Amino acid sequence: MPSEALRTPHPELDAHYCGPLLHIESHIIRCHRQIEAWFRAQWLKHPAPFYASVDLRNAGFKLAPVDTNLFPAGFNNLNHIFDPLMVQAIQAAVEHACPEAKDILIIPERHTRNLFYLESVAALVAFVEMAGFGVRVGSLEPITEPVHFDLPSGRTLTQHPIRRVGRRIEVDGFSPCTILLNNDLSGGRPEILGELEQTVIPPIELGWWKRSKFEHFSIYQELTRELCATIDLDPWYLSPLMRDCGHIDFLKREGETCLQSQVGELLAEIQAKYDEYQIKEKPFVVIKADAGTYGMGVMTAQSADDITQLNRKQRTRMSASKEGLGIDRVLIQEGVHSFEKVSIHPDDDRYVAEPVIYMVDHFVVGGFYRVHTQKGINESLNSPGAAFVPLPFNEACSLPSPECALDSERNRHYVYGVVARLALLAAAYEYQSIREAEAETVETQVA
Repeated sequence: MPSEALRTPHPELDAHYCGPLLHIESHIIRCHRQIEAWFRAQWLKHPAPFYASVDLRNAGFKLAPVDTNLFPAGFNNLNHIFDPLMVQAIQAAVEHACPEAKDILIIPERHTRNLFYLESVAALVAFVEMAGFGVRVGSLEPITEPVHFDLPSGRTLTQHPIRRVGRRIEVDGFSPCTILLNNDLSGGRPEILGELEQTVIPPIELGWWKRSKFEHFSIYQELTRELCATIDLDPWYLSPLMRDCGHIDFLKREGETCLQSQVGELLAEIQAKYDEYQIKEKPFVVIKADAGTYGMGVMTAQSADDITQLNRKQRTRMSASKEGLGIDRVLIQEGVHSFEKVSIHPDDDRYVAEPVIYMVDHFVVGGFYRVHTQKGINESLNSPGAAFVPLPFNEACSLPSPECALDSERNRHYVYGVVARLALLAAAYEYQSIREAEAETVETQVA
């Protein structure tokens, strides 16, 4: 990620699809009171994770999430206009997790030499400090002395070796009641983080060693159906269709027949919805690792035959994810075109973009556009070469403005926030499901 946020004019949507989007937006804005009441009732029963970022795709005729990250990076790319919102949300989130907290220990990802990521950690440290907490950054790397980084932005960052003392993690005597994870734990659950008496947020059970994208989007679909029944809107407008295929090994070609069949069926289901709404685009699906981030283990397909025609290089790429871990399960997800375009620099050409919305607790606190100059409307933008442009909106946009145009900054950002919060709520349900399953396991063992 670039260390400094870039400036951009207002994004453009393909004019051909402005009409359908305005229909979706107008319906959501008109029903915003029912939507907010529904969310309030949900948050009382299902508290939100500490923070999250949600990747959205805006096809004009459809607006849907395609990924939910519960250990987000990219804080350095947010619009500074939203800084007060971020600070207030952090204060609320920490109060919910550990009301007596005065200090926070942040544990980031292991790739300590990635300057783009370190810029994000430095920005997160600054936000937490502005919220009124003492902060240290501890490292899961086997370091013995503090490591200092002078970053391109002018910020400095120090990572400290951590050590286990009883049931606590500390850094040079710094032993706060709260540990903030910014590590998605793709490589598994670190032993040093097990059975701590300190509050760990988000809980380690929400790491990719435990989560499933298929499970997440299954919950998301159910929640979207429930909300859309309340406001009389087709849930397909806000939710990607999907399939699951069980075990797969791309190198050994195990599970290929099932994958090919499921891709064909999903493409047919998407085409039926396109026919229903007179959409002329060509359907496609995205096949992605069922766990993990950084855009690894992702491919697109426009026909079932694309599966059997993968070459050796493509199969190798689809067999490994972050930290070299193997991929043995995939999510087959409806591809959502991105007809939104953004300029990376003023007066520059506009390129395919997707909004990424950030939340702390259940509050929308900003976001940015992921832009890629070399990718098309039906390709993943989360790949090397992407640029990050802050959302250009100049208002908080936590509520819509009926007196403004439907496609105004405030109203569009509100609609983005509704969809992102649905994904966040699905993650809250995920955590509840994980806790209930673990409780059942303990009861069984005791019995």
